Amino acid sequence: MVDLYVGSDSTTYHLHEKLLCYYSPFFTRVFYNKTSPTKSYGLPEDEVEHFNLLVGWLYSRAIPTPHEEKAVGILLDLYLLSDKLEMEKLSGTVVDTVRQFYHEQNTYPGLRRVQYVYANTEDDNAMREMMVSSIARYLTLSDTIPAHWDKALRKNGQLAVDIIRSIQQWQLEGKSVPDARNSSLTRGRGKGFSHVEEVNDDDSGVGDGVDDSFATSGETSGEA
Repeated sequence: MVDLYVGSDSTTYHLHEKLLCYYSPFFTRVFYNKTSPTKSYGLPEDEVEHFNLLVGWLYSRAIPTPHEEKAVGILLDLYLLSDKLEMEKLSGTVVDTVRQFYHEQNTYPGLRRVQYVYANTEDDNAMREMMVSSIARYLTLSDTIPAHWDKALRKNGQLAVDIIRSIQQWQLEGKSVPDARNSSLTRGRGKGFSHVEEVNDDDSGVGDGVDDSFATSGETSGEA
């Protein structure tokens, strides 16, 4: 057994060493270090609430299924914890659970959710890719760009680039994409590139992919 001390109050967890290390290369390096062997480790910067979910998964291979959007927040925190501890199987489970929630609800991650994930992950991250791919679809199928997304994309060039990369991965056939160079296919300018949809706070909600009520990067993404 090994002891883990989590959070500012050093809540103690007694966990099976082999089980923990089987799923976490991070802890393998900690507890199987021949130079300075140890049977305890501290995670003072992490939250007990998130670690409880991790321990629950460790012994049951299950995590809570969200039934409303606000329940996604703690799953994102669990994902970031699993990513930090290099628990790839748990990370994959969280991504699949969040993906399934948005699919079954027929909605999309809100801007604040995407911002939070971007602020706390690196490139080639599974949760980041799932979210940006979802938003690419949302914006592509929309007639206009909501004002809050327009503002975010102007500020975050990397997010805009990632959306384009995501669309490229769809591998669309040329004939299915309008060709502005072909005058016979011109259908008029419509609303034009400068048109931005203004969204009132009262209209914001997960049903249309808008979610401005949750924490931005640097804050907790949990239930707000």
